[in-house]
This record gives sequence, structure tokens and C-alpha cells, in this order.
Amino acid sequence: MSSIKRTVLFVHLQDIGVPHHLGPAIASVTAATTEALVIVLVSQLFHTAESTSNHVQQWDHVQRLLTYVYVKATKTAQDLGKVLLDISVVLKDPSESFPNNFGNGMDMCFRIQGDSPVPHLPGSIETLPQVFVVPDKAIEAHLQHSVCATPSYDTSPSSYPVVAIGGTFDHLHAGHKILLSMAAWIASAKVIIGVTDDELLKNKSNKNVLESMAVRMERTRYFLQLFRPDLEYEIVPLRDVYGPTGWDPNIQALVVSMETLPGAASIDNKRSAESLPPLRTFVIDVISSESEKLDHEDMEMLKQTKLSSTFIRDWIVKNAV
Repeated sequence: MSSIKRTVLFVHLQDIGVPHHLGPAIASVTAATTEALVIVLVSQLFHTAESTSNHVQQWDHVQRLLTYVYVKATKTAQDLGKVLLDISVVLKDPSESFPNNFGNGMDMCFRIQGDSPVPHLPGSIETLPQVFVVPDKAIEAHLQHSVCATPSYDTSPSSYPVVAIGGTFDHLHAGHKILLSMAAWIASAKVIIGVTDDELLKNKSNKNVLESMAVRMERTRYFLQLFRPDLEYEIVPLRDVYGPTGWDPNIQALVVSMETLPGAASIDNKRSAESLPPLRTFVIDVISSESEKLDHEDMEMLKQTKLSSTFIRDWIVKNAV
């Protein structure tokens, strides 16, 4: 398969289990793409209406799903020396339309052989050359199962109106996108994103290739609007560990990684001292090397994949990009 700059892959999912049978298809499309790949996972389980979907209960399943797809594509790209390949994964309900500009600038559309057509596609996608890729039928037959959210007596909301998240988001990569996606997944109205101010990054390695705060903010907003265009995104400079979580009473939930979990404790203490309502903290723990939520094969693939801005900056310097 010859190389194409910008591509989109559409995949229908019957459940939200880890789609190992799609591994070869994801790898082949990634191998064929040189600049940007958008993988659109289509399922009725991704409905954004609160009345039909409890996003909080689906937290573990969705982060596992996103992690598998991102890591499969990212490892394939890194093995081929395409460290800067821009990979994005979008969750779409088939009843929801795509933004009119979705597909602008893309060169080819990939679909899974045997999948039904994706409804509500914009003309920019419909007119692209279509290529069908074959899933691993042997694995698919072996994995005939259905994974839905486990019934729970948890009285927590199905989503939260305002969710906060913070990070550097330099050279936006799969780890960042999983974090941002999960914040948007559990939000029903707004996500507040704190982006670390340039002044706090003076001691970063290879700071000469560190993206400016303006670029990091712009790329973060672009991705989030691609992932969930129905939400409001407030992106602000982060000059301390708290950001808006230190004073905003309207935030209900906070999304952190295992690495930034200590910051969540500091935020809890700050809000308590300010007599602000406590936040529900959600931890992205699948992408940790200590995660117990991935099977052995997927964990080995994760350990061999570099989800790190430091790695990307090192690669850029070494390759004089």
C-alpha cells in the first residue's frame, strides 16, 4: 500500500470491548499514512444524551478501548520511524452528524470490509477514494462477546456539567489525547483545560523545540472540537497546580493521570480551605505501566510504546526535524 498524507478510518463496533480483531487493520492504515490519521469508532453505545448513556459507568471500558487503539497505531508509527504522525481517535454515535468541515484536506477514506456504511457523512468524505481493509476474522470469531457498562448501584451522576483537566500538552500525543478524551467523555456541558504556562517550563529538556503555549492551546482545542464538538472548551494558562480548580465553585470533576494524582490531593486541600465543593477525581490508570486493567499482550505493547513529550522532543533534536 503506497503512502498517503492524511487519512480517515471508519470502524463499526458492536460493543466496547478491546477490538483485538481490528489490530491488523489499524496497523496497515497507520503504515500507509504519513502525516495525519483519524480513526472514527462508530457505535450506538457512544450516544451523548444522558438519558440513554451513563458515561461515568463506562469509564473503565472506554479508557481501555481508547488505549488499545491509540497504542496500536502509535507503536506501528514509531516502529516505522513516523514519530510525528498525528493520530486521533473519535467516538461517534451513528445518529449524530459530523461537522461540515470534517474530512477537509484528507486524501483517502478507509473502511472495514463487511461494515455497513456510516450515515451522515459530509460530502468531503463521500468523495474521497474508498479502500476496504480486512479485520482478523479468527480473532473476531474467538471474541464473540458483548461488553456493556456493568449495572451498578452507584448513585453518582451519569456525567458532570463542568470537568477540569491540566497539563503541558507539548507535541500532543496519544497519552494526552486519552486524557483529554476521557475528560470530554464524562462532561455534559464544558471542559476547562489548564495548559502549563511557558514560564513554568524553563527547565524542560530540549526546551528549544518545546511548542509555545499558543500552539499547545490551539492544538488542544482543535483535537477536543474534533472529539466532541457539542461541548464548550475553556482553555486557560496554568501558572500553578490549581488553576481554576482553586477558585471556581462550578467545577464538579477533575481528570488526572497516575503521574499527576498528587496534584489532585493538593487541589482537594485548597478547595476545602476555600470552602469550595469537593471534586470527583477520575484517574486515567490504563496507560500506566503498573495498570492491572490490560491483558498481558496489550500491556507488553504499551510498555514498548513511548507516550511522552520528552521522547518526541529528543527524537526531533536527534533527527534534526
